[in-house]
Amino acid sequence: MDERLGPYMYHRDPVCFPLGRDSLELGKFATVRPQWRVCDLGCGGGVLLLLLADRAVGLTLAGVEICPQAAEAARANLARNGLAGTIVTGDLRDCPLPPGQWDLVISNPPYFPVGAGRSGGGARMEEHCTLEDLCAAAARLLDNGGRLALVHRPERLADLMVTLRSHRLEPKRMQLLQHDRAHAPSAVLLEAIKGGRPGLELLPTAFVNNDL
Repeated sequence: MDERLGPYMYHRDPVCFPLGRDSLELGKFATVRPQWRVCDLGCGGGVLLLLLADRAVGLTLAGVEICPQAAEAARANLARNGLAGTIVTGDLRDCPLPPGQWDLVISNPPYFPVGAGRSGGGARMEEHCTLEDLCAAAARLLDNGGRLALVHRPERLADLMVTLRSHRLEPKRMQLLQHDRAHAPSAVLLEAIKGGRPGLELLPTAFVNNDL
């Protein structure tokens, strides 16, 4: 299945998680500037890299993906759109990308702890990537002043804040996503700065639907 993302065409391999509103909103929310070094942890087929490349020129693009077929799909998506990038097949807990050199780390990670009684499929369970794993990997990759942008579940907010701060990632911007006023927010966008000063900006809630 192909999806048009601005000037780029995203082809979803069946092994990759379906393109959802959470990734699209994260791609718009994250701070990105020209020439930045950007890494997507758990990049799947590379959709976030395409979204960011549409927003800023001259990005150095990289991704880490544990599933070999999904990693190959990300490489193919970059290539078919004329974008250079490095996609590492492997576990983000043992990432070979150079540490301390990235301006932005972005991720749409698993939402639910193993044994939590929730299920969104294998890609949504923290079997291979816990929140602790993600924050530790991001902190290792980021330069001081670099940013981590992610999307998660509102019920994990306390876990998010505690884990981010334990890795010197200071929460700086937050936005809730809500389908309509009759339902509670379904997702939270959060951006943290490595070594940042305390002070959180809460943006107005974004009302979105699941229609792509």
